[in-house]
Amino acid sequence: MLQAALSQANGPNSPKSSGLPRPLDSEALALLRLFLAPILEGAKNWQTLSEQLARKGFGLTFRRGQMVILNDTGEGLCTGSDLGVPLARLAKRIGRPRVRAHRTGQAGELASSSLAQKA
Repeated sequence: MLQAALSQANGPNSPKSSGLPRPLDSEALALLRLFLAPILEGAKNWQTLSEQLARKGFGLTFRRGQMVILNDTGEGLCTGSDLGVPLARLAKRIGRPRVRAHRTGQAGELASSSLAQKA
């Protein structure tokens, strides 16, 4: 239900692999803040954060130096800053994320803990 409401609020979005998401309207953003900010603020590490978001139907990626929350189809919904929890503040609290960069260097995914240990 939340995903459907957000899809309608955001309208047609840019392709999944492109840059930062378009701004959401204030109602959708307020709903996302209520739903996701506690997960971001309570996370103990990046792996747990990613798992908790996935349980709620969301994903996590990094684009152009921003942490981006993805919907269930992989489209960018908002950034951590949009939710009041910017990447810099989160990284200061739980450490910098280990990101596996895409070929372009403009985006990347959270490296799994097994990959991070091998690096």
